[in-house]
Amino acid sequence: MLVRSQLQVLLEQQNLQGAKALLAPVKPVDIADAIEGLPEAMQAIAFRLLPKNTAIDVYENLDPSVQQILIEDLKRQDVLDIVDSMSPDDRVRLFDELPAKVVRQLLQQLSPEERQATALLLGYESGTAGRIMTPEYAALKEGWSIPQALDYIRRTARTSETVYYLYVIDTARHLTGILSLRDLVTGRPDQTIGDLMTREVVSIKTDADQEEAAQVIQRYDLLALPVVDAEDRLVGIVTVDDVMDILEQEATEDIYALGGLQVSRENYFQTNLFKVARQRVAWLLVLLVTNTLTIAVLRSQEAILDQVVALAFFIPLLIGSGGNVGAQSSTVTIRSLNTGEITSRTAARIIGRETVVGLALGLMLGILVTGWAYVLADSAAIAFTVGISLVAISVLASTTGTALPFLFQRLGLDPALMSAPFITTVVDVLGVLIYLNLATYLIGLA
Repeated sequence: MLVRSQLQVLLEQQNLQGAKALLAPVKPVDIADAIEGLPEAMQAIAFRLLPKNTAIDVYENLDPSVQQILIEDLKRQDVLDIVDSMSPDDRVRLFDELPAKVVRQLLQQLSPEERQATALLLGYESGTAGRIMTPEYAALKEGWSIPQALDYIRRTARTSETVYYLYVIDTARHLTGILSLRDLVTGRPDQTIGDLMTREVVSIKTDADQEEAAQVIQRYDLLALPVVDAEDRLVGIVTVDDVMDILEQEATEDIYALGGLQVSRENYFQTNLFKVARQRVAWLLVLLVTNTLTIAVLRSQEAILDQVVALAFFIPLLIGSGGNVGAQSSTVTIRSLNTGEITSRTAARIIGRETVVGLALGLMLGILVTGWAYVLADSAAIAFTVGISLVAISVLASTTGTALPFLFQRLGLDPALMSAPFITTVVDVLGVLIYLNLATYLIGLA
């Protein structure tokens, strides 16, 4: 934060040498943060002050929207030098954010080797392990000796994403084993890679979802995960730093969906205000239309409301409580589905469990509300109507909040789309229907 403010002051004073000296000892990730906080007109100026090697590292850490601004502002050769020096997976991530025309121009001017590596990753579907992997890894052969393998690693370490995990392949590039750098350097000179390697390798297919890759790395505490094609040939690796980006992206998408917001790749607070409003209004319109059903239910029960006006006083309490119960159940279910803690195979058990939880919550809340309703309305019939309705609404909300995310997953949709606002709206409509129909029956008996 301090670097950002100091940098802006120096640039406003046109003290470029001072700004350059200020950035010299700063780490690339912190420089990227400082540049992102500058006014747009200053971002390219600050970036041009960086040495080439530092600029490459800084560029990879910038927000995609700032990367696009710099591509437009920098000279063509400056852009090519940076893009050509990026790792293939970071380059593909950048290309995913750029217009197709710009991507084609940049691809044509990359070096043949980098163009081939980038084209390989771009050939995989977005959101898959193949799309986010890097083809820069260290691969050994079973018959190599320890000195031979060490010599190979010294020659290729600079171009490999990581050398802490060493993958063993045969002549057809099939993945046959894995070896840690520690085991390699502690091995005897007369041993071969085949003597030291582990043949049970955790890997993932190129067409697997990127979130699945992240979950595998988390589960097995890996630094890198090998990615193989349909014929089990090693084509790349997904590293733990990529997984952190994936988890952040997936968590952001889930949080946005839970809040009834349209997911966008752009930085929310740097997006045009009218575009933000356009993105948010679609889901709000759906909820608005759905909420009109509540009005229809109230109109259909107008007779009982005219007869017993006090019933209307408790509607906000009931639908608010039901919405909260449903939101709790849906949030827990959606989060557990996304982390793999529960699956569709356990749907019946989870739904049954949450139904019981809803019943328990309803009974605890219902007893309190019944007493409070009797004090306010001075009517046992109304009090019992409110209490029994709250129990029924709690069971309904808990069951619905759990079941609908499973239904969305079964339909191949993101469970997070069945967000708390939507479930709250559904519970509102059904809750009012239950309450007023129950009131018609119980008060009629009284």
